[in-house]
Amino acid sequence: MFTCMTSSPEETGHLAELVGQKIREGTVLCLEGDLGAGKTLFVQSLARTLGVEGDVTSPTFNLMNVYEGICRIYHFDLYRLETEEELEDIGFYEYTEEPEGIVVIEWPDKFPESLPEDYIEVRIRKLGENTDERQIDFSSIGEKNQEFIKELEDFVHTGH
Repeated sequence: MFTCMTSSPEETGHLAELVGQKIREGTVLCLEGDLGAGKTLFVQSLARTLGVEGDVTSPTFNLMNVYEGICRIYHFDLYRLETEEELEDIGFYEYTEEPEGIVVIEWPDKFPESLPEDYIEVRIRKLGENTDERQIDFSSIGEKNQEFIKELEDFVHTGH
């Protein structure tokens, strides 16, 4: 696990760009944080780095958006879901169990038992009510991404 601090939306976006430069196809990225923490901003910056040119928005009402870039990005927002059955209805497991491209999940903490065995957890926390400061924690859940998280830490700390 490693932690980064940002003091503006631009810095948070830059951090996501650095992640985008290193992320590999087949990675599942779970973004946790309160409303307004910066999850969608993080996805937008990541997607731009990966060559997505169109609008990148939170799929709160669609539940999933697909973006075309260097590789395909599957962006889930689980905020409005109530049951695990709804995950099955939207094909969640098909995208997350053997991911092609990159899978980004907002609000994964709603269904922790439904997450894949291996993923990168990104926790974004606001540091105060009226501030743009964020604490962003990165950790590897499972074995698959252990080495990647170390590489990412080295890369981020040299570029941030």
